Amino acid sequence: MKILILGVNGFIGNSLAARILKDTDWEIYGMDIRADKIANCLSNERFHFVEGDISINKEWIEYHVKKCDIVMPLVAIATPATYVREPLKVFELDFEENLKIVRLCVKYNKRLLFPSTSEVYGMCNDPEFNEDESPLVLGPIRKQRWIYSASKQLLDRVIWAYGFQHGLRFTLFRPFNWIGPKLDELTSDPEKEGSSRVVTQFISSLLLGEPIRLVDGGNQKRCFTYIDDGIDCLMKIIEDKNNNCNGEIFNIGNPNNEATVKELAHKLKKIFKEHPSTKNIKKESEIIEVFSREFYGEGYQDINRRVPSIKKAEKLLGWKPKVDLDTALKKTLEYYLETALKNSC
Repeated sequence: MKILILGVNGFIGNSLAARILKDTDWEIYGMDIRADKIANCLSNERFHFVEGDISINKEWIEYHVKKCDIVMPLVAIATPATYVREPLKVFELDFEENLKIVRLCVKYNKRLLFPSTSEVYGMCNDPEFNEDESPLVLGPIRKQRWIYSASKQLLDRVIWAYGFQHGLRFTLFRPFNWIGPKLDELTSDPEKEGSSRVVTQFISSLLLGEPIRLVDGGNQKRCFTYIDDGIDCLMKIIEDKNNNCNGEIFNIGNPNNEATVKELAHKLKKIFKEHPSTKNIKKESEIIEVFSREFYGEGYQDINRRVPSIKKAEKLLGWKPKVDLDTALKKTLEYYLETALKNSC
């Protein structure tokens, strides 16, 4: 099997590539603008990488869509600060550029595995989000934070329509707050692309001894999923042993790992303080509260709770997440502590 992964250096892409090379005989053709997270893959003869941009290297992409069996376009801007300050940039990449790839899959009759997002559910009030029944409820237009969710949702609908009208073979998957090694670059700057997720913002603050900032009190609840569990599910979707993934949408999350952002901050701080490698760090991070309009700007709006139903993944794929929240946080933090120690030597 030949798999095209666009955005192969990203969090999902690099972890998936490593698993494929370890556990299968499949070939990977990958593109990204950087290669720092896939250094261990580059020497593998089944890994074919080119440094490039999906908005520029169109001929290479079309050739490899035609050549491969499965296409995974993982490139997207997923930084809330960018949603607020540069919404058109988000729409142009996340929707327009990815739509071109979807249409190539239709043209060459290729199987498409597309990363939707848990954010498409928006402010849905369902206690658990069901892929096929829950309403997708977004905020007002003047809150441009929703352009990411709207772009992803529209592309979900276009992909579905191509399947309905033209027989496109596809599976949509919706990650719920995946965490783990190589999650993001460490920085406390929420605007820096590739550093958007709350866990790495908090870890960066802990390492720098800077305040951990809880936006609007940190009372928002999220379900955190360890990357290995997420990749396990993706591998089952790719293999599709029972031929029941076509035309389906899968939530990939861990409903048992729910915590408020405030609880997350305190858990990380406790794990950090108890780790042997941090005993000489004297500057302790204070946990403070900030208003979202100060942190992100007026165009921001948040979701109070986001819990996935994973019944479909359990039934059709035989998949269940295994890693509890404390273990996931420890493994994620330990990776960044080891990286920080190596860089300081």
